[in-house]
Parts: sequence; structure tokens; C-alpha cells
Amino acid sequence: MKDLKGKLKINAKNLKEINDFILRKDNPLVDKLLEIVERHGGINEINRKAKENRKLENLMKKLEKKKSPFIKDLEWLTKQRNKEAFISISDYRRKILGKKANSTKFDDSLAVTLEISALNFFPWLIEEAKHSIAKQNLMPSRYIRVRSMKEQVEDNDVLAFAAAMQIIGASYVQTLDAKGTFPGANGKPVNVHLGGADTITGYF
Repeated sequence: MKDLKGKLKINAKNLKEINDFILRKDNPLVDKLLEIVERHGGINEINRKAKENRKLENLMKKLEKKKSPFIKDLEWLTKQRNKEAFISISDYRRKILGKKANSTKFDDSLAVTLEISALNFFPWLIEEAKHSIAKQNLMPSRYIRVRSMKEQVEDNDVLAFAAAMQIIGASYVQTLDAKGTFPGANGKPVNVHLGGADTITGYF
């Protein structure tokens, strides 16, 4: 086992080569990427806008402005969360193990995350929540979506989904499919619905 772990070590020489490639002055790939970042206000400004756009109150305002039929579902979901309708981990353990749950030691460092892949349409999430409450099953806390970005934007599904994630405190991976169909101010495709760094790291 020790020898196998040793093979996972990253060679310092290889790391240096990567750093040298990224930092070299004549790297057009990195330079062009940095130009785009600066064009939109820099890293801090982009992150600030993303954080602002993901706030629940701002998502709800956008849905209200669009007269979205999903608002009542989000209000219902909020109500269920607030009154603690979803079963807790400790209660679920007692449901499954009975009295054994009191004497069983659980190693949270080895905990798994219940993930749904793929949740492509918002109404399904509400059905899943209703089922979890009725059956006292654990509600998944991570969701993957692969639906076309253009379709999601047109029917407000993407906004409702992002709002629901804020309500239940789940992490998610939103589709990276922009394909030039969601134009930004400069006419080029942008995607503000990605959900932060966990969008990319979630794949791993």
C-alpha cells in the first residue's frame, strides 16, 4: 500500500513546468483569458456580481417580475424547511437502526452525499421534497443538471432551481452549455448560473 501511495506523489519538476507555462510572458492562452476577466471588472467584481445574483431575495424578485408559476412551489419549500418537516440525520438513523442507533458510532469523515443526476426540470425537485417528507427519507443535498441553458432561461427553470438550492442548502452543478445562445452585454455568451467553484470540483 505504501508503494502505491508513493506513486500518487506529484513530481516537483512537473509542478514547476506547469507554473512556468502559466506565468511565461508570451502565453497567448493565459493572456487572452486575463483580458476577458479584466474586461468584466476583474476577479473580485465578477465574484461580487455572481454572489449578488445568487442571493435568494434577488432570484425571487426576478421570478416575481416574470410572473413565474414556480414561486408558489418555492414558498412551499421554504415553509417546509422552516418548520423542519424534513427528517434529520439523527432521526433517520433511529428510523433505520432503532435502538442500535444510540450505541452505534458514526464516522462523519466517511459520510457520503446523496446526489441526484440529473435533475433537469425544477418541478421534479418539489415532488422529491414531498416524497422525502411523506416517507421520512433523507432529502438529497447535491444536484446535477445537464439541460440546455437556452431552454432553462426561457422557462425560468434555471432561476427557480438556483433559488431552491439556496432554500434547502444544497450544492449543485449547473450545466455549462451556453453555446452562444445566452448573449451578454457585448453579444458574447455568458453564464452566471454556474453555482461557484463547486460547479467544477463537483465533477471530481
